[in-house]
Amino acid sequence: MAKTNPFQFVQQVRGETAKVVWPTRKETMLTTGMVFVMATLAALFFFLVDQIIRLGLEMLLSVAS
Repeated sequence: MAKTNPFQFVQQVRGETAKVVWPTRKETMLTTGMVFVMATLAALFFFLVDQIIRLGLEMLLSVAS
């Protein structure tokens, strides 16, 4: 691997960061909202699955005792 001097490294870093396309405020707000919606849906799903498993275990243990 070829070594570059610090000046060349800084030039390469600036060149790469110039290529970055930053999202607009609208895109950021939209994706943030979608993350919150998906996190809420996932939490509800796992809550319901947990409640179903709890109910099943309670029924199983009440029959066994």
